[in-house]
Amino acid sequence: MKVAVLSDLHANVQALEAVMSDVVAQKCEHVFCLGDLALAGPQPKEVVEYVMDQDSWTIIQGNTDKMIAQYGPEVATFLEEQYPVMANAIADDISILRDKHRAFLNNLPPMLAFDVEGCSVLLVHGSPRANNEDILPDMPLDKIEEMIAGTTASLILCGHTHIPCGYQTRTNQTVVNVGSVGRPMTPKPKACYAIVDFKNSSFEVTHRFVEYNNVKAAKIMSERGFVGADRLADLLLNPVERHV
Repeated sequence: MKVAVLSDLHANVQALEAVMSDVVAQKCEHVFCLGDLALAGPQPKEVVEYVMDQDSWTIIQGNTDKMIAQYGPEVATFLEEQYPVMANAIADDISILRDKHRAFLNNLPPMLAFDVEGCSVLLVHGSPRANNEDILPDMPLDKIEEMIAGTTASLILCGHTHIPCGYQTRTNQTVVNVGSVGRPMTPKPKACYAIVDFKNSSFEVTHRFVEYNNVKAAKIMSERGFVGADRLADLLLNPVERHV
């Protein structure tokens, strides 16, 4: 069974459409989505509604999904102090999204565990410990094992950092960050996702990098007009850092 694993769509319709075309071309039979559907991207309503329409997908909640769903003074103040552009972006998202969108994001599970063809799988957004914990390339294996301590899944799938990577632990667990569909933070700004091919209690993971019309996405992003939108638009063309 081939499964496409998407994360961090971040309201990027052009990237999502390109990835889904590739998912079909690769003959994937199911989709896992690891969250962060809307914040800091060109078209939040369209992407959330697209995902809401996918009855067959397995979806969990990302940290920014939770922020949007539970938006209020506490979230606004935190972002204003830490990431002012994101504070502007979420305020604009809130003006676009409706109650049904926020209810959908609020009701997504924070993580899911299940078996696929005899293989135990855990879906998380950041890490098993926290939805905003980073699993990045070139981390000490001890740190990765500390993050997943207490879990038993053979395969742990995550996102959040927008940078794909993977680890094989000494506990014989595989940890894969699938990268980002909508805000890739890789040298070439291609949409990124992973395919897991499950077979006879084993699996093989492949990262896929997909070209999309990031020029169009950046133009739509810039036209949203809030302070910092141009900066977020530029990151779709020239990704240099995850937070702004």
